[in-house]
Amino acid sequence: MELSPFGVRATAGTMRASSGVALGHQWTDEGVTVSQASNGAQVLHLSVALCVLNDTYREARRLGVVVDGIAVEADGGFDEEWSSTGIRYSVMIDSPAPSDLVDRLGTVVDEVAEIPRAIRAGAPVTRTP
Repeated sequence: MELSPFGVRATAGTMRASSGVALGHQWTDEGVTVSQASNGAQVLHLSVALCVLNDTYREARRLGVVVDGIAVEADGGFDEEWSSTGIRYSVMIDSPAPSDLVDRLGTVVDEVAEIPRAIRAGAPVTRTP
């Protein structure tokens, strides 16, 4: 997927990018590399990408699918009043597992990933004094 100026990428394992911001990670010894997120739009999209990456490792372990590497890209747009026009993400997985199991893993992650679920459901955001 070609990324807009609001797009981000999170990578790990065999697909870990050589440049970017390195973050510690509970599922991989070498951590995760993410593209720089220097504005709120990128941070919003990065929350989706990191959640999907994390949940892919978690659900892969639960389903017995080996994940050697992963790259998640998340992007979206905004209207003139800075309301999100939606977020889309793509996942590339390096795995020796059959493609139907990797596809099943992607479906499960899309169903359970907490941040995408929260955004899809909507939530009030209120400022407190």
